Amino acid sequence: MQAIEGNLNASGKRFAIVAARFNSRVVETLVEGAISCLERHGAARENLNVVRVPGAWELPLALEELAVGGSVDAMVALGVVIRGETSHFDFICSGCSQGVARVTSKYRIPIGFGVLTCETSAQAEARAGGKAGNKGWEAAQAAIEMADLASQLRTLTDS
Repeated sequence: MQAIEGNLNASGKRFAIVAARFNSRVVETLVEGAISCLERHGAARENLNVVRVPGAWELPLALEELAVGGSVDAMVALGVVIRGETSHFDFICSGCSQGVARVTSKYRIPIGFGVLTCETSAQAEARAGGKAGNKGWEAAQAAIEMADLASQLRTLTDS
């Protein structure tokens, strides 16, 4: 029996971070965490691209355009949606998460999901470098591991 799992090795791989500008103060901390993680695990700065979109709703389209281009091995989606007084929160969160899932499934490109869906700004801040860690770092870590795993699995199915 052979056990297969992804390694945290970003060397030689190309990554895109797609980040929403809405709630930018918190999102920037997520972006910094993602970049730090990617570089810590061997990604070269010239193999990193940061793409900015207006908000979480727009993340899937930018991810899909990058996927179609085939110039990345994995991506990281970052944004922050904070519940307000209307059901808008539910529509944005649902559309964003389903859109990201559709892109990763359709194009078979790993996407680390670092879109925070929080009740309050304090919860978002706690997840962007506060007590709950940095979810940008964690999303990048998942992207690295899945890019390596996808590469291994493709090699396995090619033989």
